[in-house]
Amino acid sequence: MIPRYSRPEMASIWAPENRYRIWFEIEAHAAEAMAELGIVPKEAARIIREKGQNATFNVARIEEIEAETKHDVIAFLTHLAEIVGPEARFVHQGMTSSDVLDTTLNIQLTEAADLLLADLDRVLAALKKRAHEHKMTPTIGRSHGIHAEPTTFGVKLAFAYAEFARCRARMHAARHEIATCAISGAVGTFAQVDPRVEAHVAKAMGLKPEPVSTQVIPRDRHAMYFATLGVIASSVERLAIEVRHLQRTEVLEAEEFFSPGQKGSSAMPHKRNPVISENLTGLARIVRGYVTPALENVALWHERDISHSSVERMIGPDATVTLDFALNRLAGLIEKLVVYPENMRKNLDRLGGLVHSQRILIALTQKGVAREDAYMIVQDNAMKVWRGEGDFLTFLKADPRLKGKLTDAEIETNFDLGYHFKHVDTIFGRVFGTGH
Repeated sequence: MIPRYSRPEMASIWAPENRYRIWFEIEAHAAEAMAELGIVPKEAARIIREKGQNATFNVARIEEIEAETKHDVIAFLTHLAEIVGPEARFVHQGMTSSDVLDTTLNIQLTEAADLLLADLDRVLAALKKRAHEHKMTPTIGRSHGIHAEPTTFGVKLAFAYAEFARCRARMHAARHEIATCAISGAVGTFAQVDPRVEAHVAKAMGLKPEPVSTQVIPRDRHAMYFATLGVIASSVERLAIEVRHLQRTEVLEAEEFFSPGQKGSSAMPHKRNPVISENLTGLARIVRGYVTPALENVALWHERDISHSSVERMIGPDATVTLDFALNRLAGLIEKLVVYPENMRKNLDRLGGLVHSQRILIALTQKGVAREDAYMIVQDNAMKVWRGEGDFLTFLKADPRLKGKLTDAEIETNFDLGYHFKHVDTIFGRVFGTGH
C-alpha cells in the first residue's frame, strides 16, 4: 500500500492490529462454540474471551516470536497464551492455520467490499446529478475520434451511470460470494473439529459456511472477486479517458476543476493538465494487474498449498486500497467537472453541418434514390466540406442531383439538431427509471 494512494478507512482493514483482532475473534468464537458442545470447559472459554477482549495485541512481540517460529499463526497463538494464561491450551482445538487465515481474509475482503460499494454509490450520485444537469446540452458524438452525429452530454454521463450501476451489482455479487467461513480442520474433513463450530463462527462473523473447504477456501471465489475489481477499474479508466480527450486544448468541452494555487507545470505557467484522469488511468492498470495472479491462485495442489498466500498478502490490500482511492478520486472529478456547453456547440458546428449527412442519405432513399447513389451524392458534397471549400447545406442545395428529389425546405428540415434528441427522455427513463 502506497500512502499517497491510500485512504485511512480502507488501509485500516489491512493493518496488523485489525488482522490480529479478527484472528482472536475467530478463536474466541470457536472456543465458545466448543464450550457449548462440551469439548472445552466453559470457564476456559469465558477467560479466553475476557482476557483477549481487553488485550492490546503487541505487533512487535508477535513478529519477534514469528522470527523464531517462522509461522505467523503459531506466533500469534503464543502471544495470546502470554495474555490468557493456562486456559490458552483450549484455543485452536482441532483447527488448522487456514481456518484462521482464510476466514480472516474473507472478512477483510467483505469489509473492503462494503467500502467499495459506498464508493460506487458516491460515483453514481455524482454521475446522476451531472447527467440531469446536462440532459439536453448538445454535443458531438464521436466514433474513431471523428465527429459522427449529435448527442447530449447528459447522455454521455447516463452511459457512464449505467456502466457503474452494473459495476455496483457485480461488486455486490462478489461480496456475497467471498463471504464464507472455513473451520474444518486439516484437509477439511471436520475430523478434529465439529461442523457446528464452523456454523457458530460463521454466524458470529457475518459469514456463511464454506460447503467444501478442503483445508483452504476454494480460490475461484477470490479470483471472481479480484476480476470484479479489475472490471470496475476498467470502467474507471474508460470515463477518465473521456475526460482526458474532452480536456484537450483543441476540444476543451470539459475540464478538471483547477483549484486556486494549483500548478500545472514546473516549466510552463499556463498549463492546466488532466492530472486526475491521467492518474486514474494509471491506478486502473495497477488494479487490473492483480487479476491474473488471482486467477493463477485457483490451481492449488491437492487439499492445500501456500503458493497463493504470498500473492494474497500483496494483492488483497493493494487492489482494494488502490480501487477505493481511485473511485473516490473519480467521484470528486465528476462532482467538480467544469463543462463548457458553448465549446460543445462550437465543435458541433465545426464541420459545417456534416453531422446531418445520414439524415440526407435517408431522405434521398425515401424519395426513390438507390442507397448506393444516395450515398455517393451525399459523400461527394461532404468531401468538399472536408477540403474547406464551403458548408454542407449550401453544397446540397446547389447539387443538381437533388433537384426534383428534395426541396430546399426539405433539405433544411434535415438539419434540425433537435431531431437527434427526441428519445433522450426514453434513454434517461431506461437508465434512471420512470420519473428520473
